[in-house]
Amino acid sequence: MGAKRTKARPGEGEKLRGEILSAADALLGEEGTDAALTLRAVARRTGVSTPSVYAHFPSRDAVLEAVCLRVWDELERRMREHAAEVADPMRALSRCARVYARFALDHPVQYRVLLMRPSGGSSPGAVACFRHLADATAACVRAGILRGEPEVLAVGLWSAMHGCVSLLIAQPGFDWPEEPEALIDTVIRMAGLGTALACRVPREANPPSAELAADLDEVAAGWAPFKDRTD
Repeated sequence: MGAKRTKARPGEGEKLRGEILSAADALLGEEGTDAALTLRAVARRTGVSTPSVYAHFPSRDAVLEAVCLRVWDELERRMREHAAEVADPMRALSRCARVYARFALDHPVQYRVLLMRPSGGSSPGAVACFRHLADATAACVRAGILRGEPEVLAVGLWSAMHGCVSLLIAQPGFDWPEEPEALIDTVIRMAGLGTALACRVPREANPPSAELAADLDEVAAGWAPFKDRTD
């Protein structure tokens, strides 16, 4: 139980808000689930009354989302740093995808809260994650590696990564055929190569025509980054 606090002085509200989020983050880490996170528990851990928490957050869900988004800020930093280390846009996209997947598995509670629950609107966490992948995808389009609308392509790539990590998080006891890192790498390769091929095939070509053979060689020649795991 946290120590009893004195009434906050003017200007200390932001400090208390940070302490509330730190207390909530500690509860999530200790329990491994958001079920234990209540406003009363957060208040007790912070050393304030429950109404004091309400003064900063209107509901439990508001506290939960805010504390999870704090972690998501770290994801943004990692994705940008890893992508900036390489000049090749496809390798940068590959790194963003791997950082995203690894981060999700390292923070499963936060990932569930932000991206695996029904939401009445766009989750800030979802928007932030998509924005990074869309920017990396746009760089690949500008380089001529991918073709089409970057945001449309990014949605497909993001869907593949989300599906992979969601299954790993939700079904940890499943008899997966590979180690998580190997499985993630396979999904990234399949999603990336599939996107590069699909954006070269006319929509009406079903199944793809024999003319696709030339494009296969072009795509394979530019796909070296996905053969070199560096993350």
